[in-house]
Order: sequence, then C-alpha cells, then structure tokens
Amino acid sequence: MPADTLAETMAAHVSLSIPKRLLHVVASFAPAAGGTTEGIRNLVESGPGGSAVVCLDDPAEAFVHGQSFPVHALGPARGHYGYTARLPEWLGQNVARFDGLVIHGLWQYHGYGSYRVVRGRIPYVVFPHGMLDPWFKRTFPLKHLKKQIYWLAREYRVLRDARAVCFTTPIERDDAAKTLWPQRWNPAVVSFGTSAPPADGARLREVFLSRYPGLRQRRFFLFLSRIHRKKGCDLLLESLGRLAAAHPDLDLVMAGPDQEGLRPDLEAQARRLQIEHRVHWTGMLEGDLKWGSFHAADAFVLPSHQENFGVAVVEALACGAPVLISDKVNIWPDIAHDGAGIVNPDTVEGTYRSMQTLLAMRPEERQRMVSNGQACFRARYEMRRTAQALNDLF
Repeated sequence: MPADTLAETMAAHVSLSIPKRLLHVVASFAPAAGGTTEGIRNLVESGPGGSAVVCLDDPAEAFVHGQSFPVHALGPARGHYGYTARLPEWLGQNVARFDGLVIHGLWQYHGYGSYRVVRGRIPYVVFPHGMLDPWFKRTFPLKHLKKQIYWLAREYRVLRDARAVCFTTPIERDDAAKTLWPQRWNPAVVSFGTSAPPADGARLREVFLSRYPGLRQRRFFLFLSRIHRKKGCDLLLESLGRLAAAHPDLDLVMAGPDQEGLRPDLEAQARRLQIEHRVHWTGMLEGDLKWGSFHAADAFVLPSHQENFGVAVVEALACGAPVLISDKVNIWPDIAHDGAGIVNPDTVEGTYRSMQTLLAMRPEERQRMVSNGQACFRARYEMRRTAQALNDLF
C-alpha cells in the first residue's frame, strides 16, 4: 500500500476511534413520551463525556433536572408543532462546542429548526424512531396526506442532507422506503437498546410487590408501554379472558401512561369478559418499580400492531423475563433466532397462543428461554454497542 494511502487509512481509523461530543436534540425528554426517552438517556450516559441533550420542554419540568449530563430545555414550545425561537438562538451560540448532532424523531420543529442552523457547520444524523413506518400511512390516511405535503416542503431535506439516517432494525430501514416520496438518504442500521439493569433483582421484586401487595400470591403477565391503540391492549384482555377459567391464579398488569384516554373502553372490555378484578392498572412505572415489575412478572407481553424497536422488550430480556411479542415488533427476527422469546401474529389468536405456550412450558424450557434472552441482550442490545456505533458514524 502506498505510504500516502496508508497514512490516510490510519488517520481515518484514528478519527473514528476518538470519542465524539454529541448533542442530542428531541422534541420532548418527558418519560411519558415512551421508550425513546429512556433510550436517549441511556445512550448519552453510555457515550463519551461532554455530550448533552436539547429538548423543547418547559425548563420548570422536574425531569430535565438531576440527570448525569446537561439537559437544555428551551421551551415551553408552542402548539403541536413545538415551535420555539429559543432553539435556533441556542444552537447558534453553542453548536460549535460539539462534534456532531443527533436529531431524534420527525415532524416537529426541533428537526427542521436544528437543520437550518447546523447544516454545513457540523455533521448530523437522524433517528426517525419508527416515524416513517407505513402502519401510520394505512391507519391515518388523512394525516399521511398532510405529512406528505410537509415532507416535500421541509422534512425531506433534513434526512437527505444528513450524514446518515439511523434505523434501529433492517425492517425499519426497508419499510421507510414505502411511506413517502421522494426517499434519498444514506441509511445506517444502528441498533438501539438499554444499559444493563440494576443487579439486585430480589430487592427490586420486593419493591414492586410491596407497592402492589395484591399481586404477591398471583402469577401475572406484564404489559409495560403506552396505553395506545397500536399496542394491542385489547388483544391482551381478550386473551386473558380465554385463559381465565383454566388459570384462576393468573392476572394481567397494565403499566403505562394513557395518553389517548383508552382506559375506560378497555375497562369496559374487561368487565364484559368478567376479568376486571384480574387486571391491574398501575399507571407509568419508573425506577425501581419498573425494574421490579420485570423481575416479578411471569412474562412481558407486547402484541403491538406496529413497534419500531421496543425498548421495554430489551429491558425485559436484560432482567430475565421471557418476552411474548407480535411479529410487528421489528426486533422479532432476533428474538426468534436466539430463542429469546415467543413470537406470534398481532391477533387475538396469536396473543392467546403466545400466553398459552408460556404457561405450558416446563421449568427447564422456561429457564433456557431466560438464559437465551439475557445472552441476546448482551450480544445485541447493550447500549454501549449503540454508543460506539453512533460515535463511528461521525
């Protein structure tokens, strides 16, 4: 190899290995926004020092304080689009302190507002986090038409000019090409994940059961996500209704924020199925309560109709909880390949079959699935891998 080519190759390798100070920009850093917020927090903590988060939340919100890294809240933003004049002003004054910028999510001002300031100044990448999934096109055709117009006017340029558009699975990457026109960008598959959970599982389990003592002598499936129509919550209730008579000690924990006001309809469904006393609504679980719920549950269930990644799935794997997911959760091929969980269609029959299969497992089969799940987490989804892959993109 010529000396000048070798020198260039070595220089490129060295530049990739230097930790990058990254600025993560997201519309909201609120925990209620879902697993993406938890993923961003873990990603920043797993990356190099000097990285930070910018969000458009009200700086008075408690969740922007007390983090192990700087969180710059530039809101409150106006309207659903989340406009604030403070974003370009702050970026103009501070972006030079960072080596790269990461835009999380689409369709709100934080993306286009950041693009206008940083384009040509520092490299940036975009994580769509499932917001280009064709499920939304099929389910909300009028909203899709509005997004197509906005795509042509603004949003497409943000992705087209990015150093990379980061998709968390090959399925997300391929599906994104079916949603809007045009599509020309540099795709990269960068798996998301979580950091290793606390190690004291027995203590965490007790924390959870002390808060919910009615579950101490019960077996239960755990749903931990937003209460949203795309999550298949109704499938869980129907499936529990079919299992209830044969498994009188079996309950269902529904843990998560109800952002769409679906709970009254779901409670009515539970009453119709005569299982209302076996469904426990905890609201959002955080910290020790969240980790304890994974350790106390018989299994984690997520029969979503669309799920870009599923941070809670990965958290369950890390805690040794078997995972029961639909084949619309985009990491399902990994789960199936590694024998780390049970995968079935996003239907009542598929959800019921997953639950029934888990309940019928012999102890040694269940333990093998648990071991496979923890190995799957370590090999694929430990957040340090994501942090390194993201660093290398810059």
